[in-house]
Amino acid sequence: MTFSDTVRFLFSLGPELKTVKWDLARVRALLEKLGNPQAEPRCIHVAGTNGKGSTCAMIASVLDAAGYRTGVYTSPHLIDPRERIQVCGALLSEAAWVEAFEAVHAVAEDLLGRDEIDAHPSFFETVTAMAFLAFAAAKVDVVVLEVGLGGRLDATNVIEPEIAVITPIDFDHEAFLGSSIESIAAEKAGILKQGRPAVFAAQRPEALAVLERRALELNVPVRHSSYWRVEDLRQERGGSRFTLVADEEIPIVCPLAGEHQVENARTAVTTLDLFGAPAAVIREGIARAVWPGRLERVAESPEIILDGAHNPAGAKALAAYIQRFYAKEPVRLIYGAMRDKAIEEVTGTLLPMAHEVILTAADQPRALSPETLLQMLDHPRMRTAANIGEALRMARENPMPTFVTGSLFLVGEARQLFV
Repeated sequence: MTFSDTVRFLFSLGPELKTVKWDLARVRALLEKLGNPQAEPRCIHVAGTNGKGSTCAMIASVLDAAGYRTGVYTSPHLIDPRERIQVCGALLSEAAWVEAFEAVHAVAEDLLGRDEIDAHPSFFETVTAMAFLAFAAAKVDVVVLEVGLGGRLDATNVIEPEIAVITPIDFDHEAFLGSSIESIAAEKAGILKQGRPAVFAAQRPEALAVLERRALELNVPVRHSSYWRVEDLRQERGGSRFTLVADEEIPIVCPLAGEHQVENARTAVTTLDLFGAPAAVIREGIARAVWPGRLERVAESPEIILDGAHNPAGAKALAAYIQRFYAKEPVRLIYGAMRDKAIEEVTGTLLPMAHEVILTAADQPRALSPETLLQMLDHPRMRTAANIGEALRMARENPMPTFVTGSLFLVGEARQLFV
């Protein structure tokens, strides 16, 4: 099988949200037949609504700097599915990807033939199993593992983590996780394990109450990110500088842009300190962290920034960034969205920030057409473009700072045109 063959097969399994199975039995049966590779490395498990990926990127960067062989599993990908499985900061090779896929697929077919599972594992279940196999083959020391959706019944929740981390909880995927902050927090709290330590980022009070109650039930020792005090904060378009103060002081240079990244960095540092990473290594690793597609500047003239703000919390973070750094100049949004997102709430936050809006669509079956968006939204200067390439050509006709946002799929397609 070629790499392209595996990708075609994985996508043939259907969209991740449409094929999600709220039961860990299938992925557990699969991993057991594979020899339970998830039991081998030390794991840091990260759940939350926003900031999971950024927090994982900073944790992994520090662990790399500390000399660990580090595996990272995140989702979704922007361009290449191999972005989801990385070892020591590098994408899995196509050969290693194919090897992992063939092993997982063969076991899945065998289980199906014996009627031990009800269907072929989903896209996410398959790639999760592939990641554990690949990390075992690469002999990684530590895996930084991002939850895909929720926590309690997410396919990644088959591990006993060394540390469980929960980033800020907000509204997203309500159809799956519930319509209240409390119900969403209960799903995220599902990654907590008996007696295993946890780190909680700053939370809404109603989310924190749920998390702390569950931690108490499981005898989970909790360290809050507020353990570290933020001092001397200076924010810039390209990141921030500040000092974290507790029993010691750690000067931080965070290259990830946006005010929200200060809390993500503080959460990462709290986790790394608990893990035992030295302050000097924490400082070095955070400064080297990279997380594509999130306030990522890919061009300067005109200035083009990619940000996959696809839910209300992400939209608020992007709006805060625009207000802080672009309040005195007109900006443009290139916006596209998937039909299952909170479009009215997201655009209600973002559109007032924009002098002009270009509506477009990612090349995805779930994407809303620009014409549909045009009928839904209200802005005095809106145009449509058939695709991201056309939208960017239109943007160059009248240069101004331009933000591509609303969908990580759209951001991924835009990024391919620049990197």
